[in-house]
Amino acid sequence: MPGGRLTQQDRQQIALGLADGLAYAEIARRLDRPTSTITREVMRNGGPTAYRADLAHRATERRTHRRRQTAPSGPHTPAQAHGRDPEAVREYEETFTTLLMQSGLPKMMARVLTCLFTTDAGSLTASELAQHLQVSPASISKAITFLESQGLVRRERDERRRERYLADGDVWYQATLASARANAQLAEAARQGVAILGRHTPAAARLENIARFVDFIGESITRAAEQAREILYTRPDTPSDGTVKPTSDRG
Repeated sequence: MPGGRLTQQDRQQIALGLADGLAYAEIARRLDRPTSTITREVMRNGGPTAYRADLAHRATERRTHRRRQTAPSGPHTPAQAHGRDPEAVREYEETFTTLLMQSGLPKMMARVLTCLFTTDAGSLTASELAQHLQVSPASISKAITFLESQGLVRRERDERRRERYLADGDVWYQATLASARANAQLAEAARQGVAILGRHTPAAARLENIARFVDFIGESITRAAEQAREILYTRPDTPSDGTVKPTSDRG
C-alpha cells in the first residue's frame, strides 16, 4: 500500500520501468510512492543500470534481519532529541544520503556529510561519527580527508582540544564553483578537439556547440552562486543608532 514497505511486485515494476527508460518520478507515480523512495531503492541496490528486483528484495530482507538482531530494545533504546521518531530520522538520513550520492559523492562520504548536516550539535568528532554510522575510525578518516579536499568539511578544536568536523557554511557555494570549473575544463577539451579535427568538419562543429553550451551554463552558474552567496549570507546588523545595515557572514 502507499507509504508501506516496497513489495517484491513493486520492485519488479521498478525494474521494468528502468528497463523502459522511465524517470524515477514516473516510476514513483505509477506505484503511488514518493520519488525519494524509488531513488533510494535503486541507488542502494546497484543503480539504474544494475538494479535487479530479486536481488534488491533479498538484500532488503537481509538488512531488516540485521537491524532486528542488532537494534537495542526497550529502555536501552537511545532517546531521540525533541521527541523525534527514530525510524523517520533514519529513513530521512538514508534519503538525503542517496541524493548526495546521485550528485556524485561516494557512499561513505555522503553518509558522513548527511550526519554533519543533520546534527543539532553543529559539529561531530570522528568517534561520534563512527559510532553513529557503525563504521571503523579509518573509514571516517578517509571520508573526512576526501570531503576536506573538496571544501565541503572543515575541522576545529573544542575546549578539550578534540578535533570536531562540521559542514562549512559555504558548502553549496564551493560545490557549485567546483561544478563550474568542471564545465570550464570540458569546454577547453572540446575546443582542443575542434583544432585537432579541423574547424570546418562536422565533428568539430559538434564539439564547438558543446563548448559554447557548457561555457554559457558555467558562467550562469557562477553568477548565480555569487548572487545567492551575497543575498543569503547577509544578516541584519543593528548599530547603536537603531538603523539596520547588512553585513556579510559567510560562516
